[in-house]
Parts: sequence; structure tokens; C-alpha cells
Amino acid sequence: MPVSTRRSATHVPAFPGAKHGQSGSALGGPSAPMQRAHAAMRRPCTHQARAGPAPSSKRRRLASPTDGATYSSAAAAAAAAAPEQAAAVGSSRGAEAVGSSHETSPHTMETWLVVGLGNPGSTYARTRHNVGFMIVDALAKEEGIECRKLEASAAVGRGTICGQRVVLVKPVTFMNNSGDSVSELTKKYGVPPSRVLVVTDDLDQPTAGIKLKPKGGHGGHNGLRSIIARLGDDAGFPRLKVGIGRPPPGTPVPNYVLQDFTDEEQAAIDGAVAMSCTVVRSVLSLGFERAVSGVGLLKSTAATDSTEDA
Repeated sequence: MPVSTRRSATHVPAFPGAKHGQSGSALGGPSAPMQRAHAAMRRPCTHQARAGPAPSSKRRRLASPTDGATYSSAAAAAAAAAPEQAAAVGSSRGAEAVGSSHETSPHTMETWLVVGLGNPGSTYARTRHNVGFMIVDALAKEEGIECRKLEASAAVGRGTICGQRVVLVKPVTFMNNSGDSVSELTKKYGVPPSRVLVVTDDLDQPTAGIKLKPKGGHGGHNGLRSIIARLGDDAGFPRLKVGIGRPPPGTPVPNYVLQDFTDEEQAAIDGAVAMSCTVVRSVLSLGFERAVSGVGLLKSTAATDSTEDA
């Protein structure tokens, strides 16, 4: 089930430490500097109101929110070096300890659905098509949210992350009917499509590549197709897409996406899952448009690093 990409979105190098266009399966794990940079990005959320102009008012907007955004190891390093220009993200538990993100006014707190796409059951747990489930599971574990309650044919967990009410969702309808759960839950929690962040796999990116987009078509992905069919063609829900690469010649796409990652691929995917949790927190902390703008500010750095490494 190939997933197409829009020309306005830029491909992301695989996480972490890959050159632009390099497959994540060839990474061999993060470098020590990248480990430190990634750790710095995971500092507690500190986006409460404060005196003086908001940080976003000083940020030079280099990318339109409609363009989408890409995340790379270079962007992570730049974000760690310039936190005022990027999304400062972290766990809600750390925020509670320092009294930060949970001080948000009830009038500004919103509810988000973070929907991971995949297939239920242990048979599919480590398959390429279940990257969305992997990310939601990792985020739930880090935030101490139990994602086990069954609502609207989905495993659901409710909590607060970075000052926002969050409903973590894993439809158990199997991939092709994911929209049934998502549609029902948007109505139950009164969440508009603009605050439904769908996390899914992407055939058209290299393994472990990460792309954040504000909207788009289904591109042949049946989970996205189902959600669009239920929410409407003009729903415009954001999505976080993690690359799984293309199948080798002679391997049908349905067979490929339902295979487990190789050991080498899994090492890269584990890093992409960790970075994706960071990206989700960035969206929750700043809102989608500001999160995309923050990434746009770092694009020139990522492009320069990729050119120098080539």
C-alpha cells in the first residue's frame, strides 16, 4: 500500500546521524553527540505564560505551515543548541515536578487525539505496518498513561502532555477500518480534525525517516483512506509519517508491510520512535503551525550539514 508524498514536503534523512537520503538500516546507532542533542530536546515542557513577548514573536518564519516539515539529526542538534528557536519538549511528569506546563489556563487547554495506525494482536506487533502503534505505545509508557480502555473499537488512554489534554488512540478494527474508531472518538470528545494527529508508516520515505504534514490525501494507504472517508475529504487532519522504505524487487507491497523489521532496520526504527515522541510533544506544546515553523527555522542547518557530509 504505497503512500505518496506531496512536492511541497521535503524528505527527511533517517534518524539519527544519517546523511540526506541514506537508509536508516545503514546507520549503526546514534553518535554520542546526537544522543546528547536528543536528550536535550527532551527537557520538560516550559511553555507557560511569561512576561515580555512570547518566543514565537521573535522567531523568523522560514516555512509555511502548509509545506509540512521534516526532522533530522542535524535539526535535533540545532534545536538543542538554540532551544528558543525550536520546540522545547519533554514529559508531562517532568513538567509537573518543576511546575510548568500544567499551569496552563483551562481556557487555553485543548484536547488532542493522537492516533497510531496499525493492526491489533501479537502477530503484527513488530511489523512495518505497525509503526504508528509503536510510537503511541512508547509515548504512553513515557508519560505514564494506560492505553488499555476500550472505546469506540479502539484502545484508548487519557492524560495530559505538555499542558494539553490528550487521548491516545490505537484502533483495533484492523488498518482498513481505522476511520470508524477515529470518527466516533472525534464526536465523543468534541475534537476537530485539526487536532487529530495521525501517526502512520510511509513507504515513500527511507527507513526511519520522519515527516510532519498538516494534511494530504491517502496516497494508497488504507488506514488514511478509511479516516478520510469517515471525516470527509476536506477534513485536513495532520499526520506524522515514519518511513519504512520500499520493498525489494519481487516482493508484493502487502507482504512487505506485514513483515517484521530486520534487526538492522529495527535499530533505526527504535531511534525514529523516540524522535517521533519528541515531535508529538512539540506539536502539543506549540500547536501544529508553530511546530512546523520551528522546524523550518532549522531546515537551512540540516541542508548545510547534509551537503557537507555528502
